[in-house]
Amino acid sequence: MKKDFKELMIAINQVCHERQLPIDIVLEAVEVALISAYKRNFSGNHSVTAQIEPKTGKVAILTEKMVVESVQDERNEISLGEAKAINPRIKVGELISIDSTPDGDFGRIAAQTAKQVILQRIREAERDALYNTYAEREGEIVNGTVHKIDPHQVTLSLGKVEAFLPRSEQIPTERYNEGQRLRAYVASVSKASRGPQIIVSRTHRNMLRRLLEVEVPEIYNGTVEIKSIAREAGYRSKVAVAALQEGVDPVGSCVGMRGTRIQSIVNELNGEKIDVVQWNPDLSFFIANALSPARVMNVMLNDEKGKTAVVVVPDKQLSLAIGKEGQNARLAAKLTGWRIDIKSSSEAIAETLDRLREDKALRERLAGKAEIFNMASIIHKDKVPIEYSDAELNVLSQAIEAVNLAEMAMRRELKAKQAAEAEAAKQAARTRDILAEAEAILTGQAPATIEEAPAEVEPEVEPAVESEEIAAEVVEAKAAVEVEVEPEAVAAPETEEEVVAVAEAVSAEAEPLTLEPIAVAEDWTEEEEDGDADKDQGKKKARAKKRRLVYDEKLGEVVAERRRKPSRRGGGWLDYEEDE
Repeated sequence: MKKDFKELMIAINQVCHERQLPIDIVLEAVEVALISAYKRNFSGNHSVTAQIEPKTGKVAILTEKMVVESVQDERNEISLGEAKAINPRIKVGELISIDSTPDGDFGRIAAQTAKQVILQRIREAERDALYNTYAEREGEIVNGTVHKIDPHQVTLSLGKVEAFLPRSEQIPTERYNEGQRLRAYVASVSKASRGPQIIVSRTHRNMLRRLLEVEVPEIYNGTVEIKSIAREAGYRSKVAVAALQEGVDPVGSCVGMRGTRIQSIVNELNGEKIDVVQWNPDLSFFIANALSPARVMNVMLNDEKGKTAVVVVPDKQLSLAIGKEGQNARLAAKLTGWRIDIKSSSEAIAETLDRLREDKALRERLAGKAEIFNMASIIHKDKVPIEYSDAELNVLSQAIEAVNLAEMAMRRELKAKQAAEAEAAKQAARTRDILAEAEAILTGQAPATIEEAPAEVEPEVEPAVESEEIAAEVVEAKAAVEVEVEPEAVAAPETEEEVVAVAEAVSAEAEPLTLEPIAVAEDWTEEEEDGDADKDQGKKKARAKKRRLVYDEKLGEVVAERRRKPSRRGGGWLDYEEDE
């Protein structure tokens, strides 16, 4: 293929300059076009690659062929001898890249195909470049010209791309004309078949933030920080600012000398009013500032009702604090994040005095400030609300604030008391459980937690019997159980020191356990023990037969003789024979 490579590179560079594309993207598009043209003119199943030298513009087309002993398809195969001339280490069955650049041109159809491929790839690269450019500018302000006005949207020309301003993002008080220069906030950028789709906004609150950054150098360099913005586009906005450097006036920096800085933003937003207020970490002061220009007397915060603030203002400024159709109060609520309930001073002092009359505990708590409340009552009774002086408003404010603080303190104390009572109830329940467990261990009604406890243990008190024979059999079975159960296993309490300590305290403070006297036969005799187990068992059976029934006054019935309680100090059961 004979080409003037220098002219090719000149054409490529010209395309890059006109379309503002990187040269790598254009070279890649030309290479793809050359491959497409080669395959169309010199068809084959082999792999084709094209290479363009960026400096010289030299074009080379490489094809892969299979190395074989005998060539049957010249387009896809090459003999071993020819392959070894290119690569001496090549073997049969391997692929080798061969320079297949044609000597002549590709023909008219192939050239037209290459041209279409180049244009298509360049358009795609141009769309991607535009998308990347404006995707990086999302969240910023762009300057555009009104190109077309439709009922549902306005089309802005940003140069090589168009942006759309939907009706929902337009300021209601604005009217647009074709050719008008307009600033807009880039809300979103997305890919589309015909290029990037850019949606801009004039009502977004961040547009006001970006305009302030442009007009106020202190905000741009970080000396002043914008804490929050509340906006009703076209009508009014509130901005809370705070100084990050000592000695800087944040509000004065934003307003500028004689309001020049803020006035330029107002003009850009078609006369929208902007209130700049100072942010304060104390919510009471911040809420009072947010209701500017109204004067605030008191602010009472109440988290129990879902972040609600009760604000008291003078009667003259009640309408100013609420604003036209509630706009000032609504913007202040958005700015602070709190629900704001505004009351006049007359209404607030009347409610305060009523609460003071009805709540005896509140009166006792505020007994030291009775003079203030007496003065407030006189002022409220004798004066027309609209004629309060500054001194009288100060007295009313003190009275309202004193009652509010007292009520808040009483609520905190009540909460603390309820929490303490709940904790005491839980502790008492835990103590009762521990005492019940300790008593069960002491009385032997339930075995302690042992790994191998007896499956069934007869209850301590046997049912009433009707004859001595039945009683003797019951006592005999009970004695047999005593022999089988190890004293240590039955008497061992739980290993927790807390249970033992509580049990000792209970046994020391509670009434001593008294056991009913056990009546025994007069001929009870103590016999000497010997090492024969059978003889001891026989003695126990003999003694059990001599035992008789007794009347238990507590149970109100006749029962057999009971065992003695286990000794906690000794760790085992007391023997009847040792007691006698």
